[in-house]
Amino acid sequence: MDAPSEQFMSRLQVHAHRRSADFELDVDFDIDGGILVLFGPSGAGKTSTLNAIAGLHPLDDGRIVADGTVYYDRAQGINLPARQRRLGYVFQNYALFPHLTVLQNIAFGLGRHRDRFEHARQWLSQMHMKEFVDRYPHELSGGQQQRVALARALAHRPRVLLLDEPFAALDRVLRERLQAELRQLQKDLSLVVVYVTHSLDDAFAVGDRIAVLQEGRVLQQGPLDDVFQRPQSEQVAEILGIRNLFRADIVGTNLDWLGLTLQAEVTERDSGNVAVYIQPSEVKIIYPEAPVAEGLLGNLFDAEIITRQRHAAGWSVRVRLSNEQMIEIHHATTAYSKLDLSTGTTIRVALRREALQILRRGDPAS
Repeated sequence: MDAPSEQFMSRLQVHAHRRSADFELDVDFDIDGGILVLFGPSGAGKTSTLNAIAGLHPLDDGRIVADGTVYYDRAQGINLPARQRRLGYVFQNYALFPHLTVLQNIAFGLGRHRDRFEHARQWLSQMHMKEFVDRYPHELSGGQQQRVALARALAHRPRVLLLDEPFAALDRVLRERLQAELRQLQKDLSLVVVYVTHSLDDAFAVGDRIAVLQEGRVLQQGPLDDVFQRPQSEQVAEILGIRNLFRADIVGTNLDWLGLTLQAEVTERDSGNVAVYIQPSEVKIIYPEAPVAEGLLGNLFDAEIITRQRHAAGWSVRVRLSNEQMIEIHHATTAYSKLDLSTGTTIRVALRREALQILRRGDPAS
């Protein structure tokens, strides 16, 4: 995708503290290029963080710096107005002006610059919307409105692009197309993007890094895959919707999960009752009479299939173990094709020792 010639910034530093009657925001993160996903449940402070960066909410303390330009610094008495922060903001409802055409919507943010309409046309061409210049927002589809909102946000060459659940209302095919276009735009323009979502699929589709928020604070941040594979706490794992999360007792070098003994990588600092998880893809179904790999021998159990559902990447199987606890298994469409995996069938499953992750409170954040 061709991009306008001017390159954008590649660093954003945010420390923002704001206390209101019923909520306290206290977030701290840096972004060196790429797309940072702010992820968390409703009310976690995701949109409040965007508004703090944009200068739409007053802060009590903190410092926000974009590519060396200080947007806010309580100690220095600096608080740039929103219009001077050179950032683009795409709201969840797009916030297009209903009485203006597509071209006028984009040109509006460019002030009285004499080339504003030509510049607006360039961005419409960039977003594959040049044939819609004279249309009004109500004459556009949701995806078309989203492209206009993105073009308007980018037309004044922002340092930072803020996106508040921009694709939540779109169907899957259109959402995936726009996610790919956003990633390409970010690369072409060297943008720093802060992207709010409560959908993990959305986060993986667009994000490079993730910050997990809860009650106005960042619980963990880092590369998306790292945070998902190694959540720092049980709370982070729950927010991320990680499957097969349970509690077990440390007994010697093993785990006691409600009467089921599990071999795991227990260390000297592990004791008492701990949170443990295993990714569904790491739970293996064992073929009867087939040799079992050494790494799977320690945690072999009988299990009853409760449900089996097809999804985009393959199959999801829920089974019940002898301790009456459920675990989930994910496998590729073509795997286990010779086995009877119908509901009610008893199978053998293996929980790989190295894949059982004990969540330790002292582990450093990414």
